[in-house]
Amino acid sequence: MATLSCKVTSVESITDTVYRVILLPDGPFHFKAGQYLMVVMDERDKRPFSMASTLCTKGTIELHIGASEINLYAMAVMDRILDQQRIDIDIPHGKAWFREDSQSPMILIAGGTGFSYTHSILLAALAENPQRDITFYWGGRQLEHLYDLGELQALSEKYTSLKVVPVVEQPDELWRGRTGTVLSAVLEDFGDLSEHDIYIAGRFEMAKSARDRFCNERGAKVERLFGDAYEFI
Repeated sequence: MATLSCKVTSVESITDTVYRVILLPDGPFHFKAGQYLMVVMDERDKRPFSMASTLCTKGTIELHIGASEINLYAMAVMDRILDQQRIDIDIPHGKAWFREDSQSPMILIAGGTGFSYTHSILLAALAENPQRDITFYWGGRQLEHLYDLGELQALSEKYTSLKVVPVVEQPDELWRGRTGTVLSAVLEDFGDLSEHDIYIAGRFEMAKSARDRFCNERGAKVERLFGDAYEFI
């Protein structure tokens, strides 16, 4: 692991609570798709954020930071980014990286800004094998919370083996897609998960429910179920 100072090269407000932040580290770095970094607020305060990018992004790192007045933990990081245009990071962390040793069909599951983790995995998987069978589920309370859905749909048109399934919990009258929870959508679509690699990012309770239901009801193998939450629950 390395501690690096980073210049903030871009900040984009992509929803009223989510920011896309591009960092340019001052020195060399390495990470595996699906790992996360720690933003160093001080010596005893380091805050984790998944990286949405891969090492192919020409020396930069992309973060998706969900920050609002009800999430002061992340808002303090955004305040520093906006005020100082620099942050220090500790990189890399996490064991739920993309496993290149497998060619099994993949399921990627994201809740909210958990998209950043699954986005990194997806890009790495497509680069490694464009023909691999991948189903990407992204759930949000409302459609606008699926902030990069257009990019995903464009990728699914380019890579015919990629299927994108957006799931909206509180749809408006114009929504014609899937509704409910993202885990329910997976359970509706798959009777057997024993041959799949599954990567998941979202709230801890969602990850725990996924592990319990997928393994007990659909035969998923716990050793092929990946997510940062599983280091803690």
